[in-house]
Amino acid sequence: MEDIDEEEELLNLSLAIVTSSGRERFKKRKRSRDDGIANSILVSPLNSYEGCEGKIFRLLQMREQMLKKLDLHKKKGVAFDDEDGKGLHLIHMLLITATAVNENNVGSALEHLTELYKIVSLCGDSVQRVVAYFADGLAARLLTRKSPFYDMIMKEPTSEEEFVAFTALYRVSPYYQFAHFTANQAIIEAFEKEQEKNNRALHVIDFDVSYGFQWPSLIQSLSEKASSSNRISLRITGFGRSVDELRETENRLTSFSKGFRNLVFEFQGLLRSSKLINLRKKRNETIAVNLVFHLNTLSNNLKISDLLNSVHLLDPSIVILVEQEGSKSPRSFLSRFMETLHYFAAMFDSLDDCLPLESAERLSIEKNHLGKEIKSMLNYDNNNDENCPKTEKMETWKAKMESHGFEGINLSSKSKIQARLLLKIRTHYSPLEFDGSSGAAAGFKVFERDDGRTISLGWQDRYLLTISAWHCTVS
Repeated sequence: MEDIDEEEELLNLSLAIVTSSGRERFKKRKRSRDDGIANSILVSPLNSYEGCEGKIFRLLQMREQMLKKLDLHKKKGVAFDDEDGKGLHLIHMLLITATAVNENNVGSALEHLTELYKIVSLCGDSVQRVVAYFADGLAARLLTRKSPFYDMIMKEPTSEEEFVAFTALYRVSPYYQFAHFTANQAIIEAFEKEQEKNNRALHVIDFDVSYGFQWPSLIQSLSEKASSSNRISLRITGFGRSVDELRETENRLTSFSKGFRNLVFEFQGLLRSSKLINLRKKRNETIAVNLVFHLNTLSNNLKISDLLNSVHLLDPSIVILVEQEGSKSPRSFLSRFMETLHYFAAMFDSLDDCLPLESAERLSIEKNHLGKEIKSMLNYDNNNDENCPKTEKMETWKAKMESHGFEGINLSSKSKIQARLLLKIRTHYSPLEFDGSSGAAAGFKVFERDDGRTISLGWQDRYLLTISAWHCTVS
């Protein structure tokens, strides 16, 4: 989707649209529920919910009907491409709904969400699919966290489902591979520059090692530069969410490294709460710090500042910074909603270039990875929420790095050639562009920015992620 700077203009446009006046009146239904049910499941004061009970259950009923479309699609391969659910109409309805939620107009929000659920589908086109997950996020925002309906909408995928979804996205889309391969190339070049003094030892400190998918390609590349008589030592210190995740990552990487006899591999797993003092450092080794999709997980600027100060004290040879491109932590809910919508609309659209519409993998990626992020993003209580990602634009991260004593490094021509080659291999249906050369809104693009110091992966006119490399300035 087009990257729109003037958010208010689009909001005003959407709010001016006259919505359908043919809203159904809900028939009274027999039910043995407490008269105070609205108060127990909605966030706002009690007087905001009077008369909303029928709308709530109508909303949930329409959501169930929407999910049944998916079941029918799975069983019969039926494609849902409803003309009423096309493009701008859906987006405008979604923005009207978001405005009602923001203004605490519960009745209006419930009515519009009910209408949305009638025309969206998790197996429709990319707009229908992304709007369906945003509708879920808005519906959950109307409910208290104690409500069973909140749990139903915000149900977390299992760790296995998350892993499968992440693995599928990693395999079919250039998104994560673009970040990892470009980062690894910069790390290798920093290592090679210091070979005369580093004893052929590289120590990577990864502040969010996750499943460890970044490192097999680095292991293989280093092995190609080593020999049985002149081995290279690679040590990875990885910070993770849990002991189990770290153990699985260690087993995965150790098993892979055994195929490369000319490489000495070691993994040290640390929980994210661990202090940097626990790091084991060797004399003269090349230290590379990997901040890939990590700074945005820190809940406030003080934590970001503390981490960058700690990294600076390590005096690494290179620091790799990769972040989603955007500003999902702005001042108001509506501005955060708009930025999040633009970003994920591009992500969903890009998946159509990677997988066919009927793909079970695409559904897994959207439901258990991207959809989870969308619903979580819309349900942070405020911008100071402990878990709210601080996603920023490239210029903001650049200013933070420079203010903490880091200087940008120009990414090599080899890094840029490799990034473009990867996209050429991974692009399926849409033409590939470099720096918007054709002027058309094509598919994936590579952008060189900041005088060659950063590379961005884009979809059409939207930056998705940006990669930069840094070293400590001489004090």
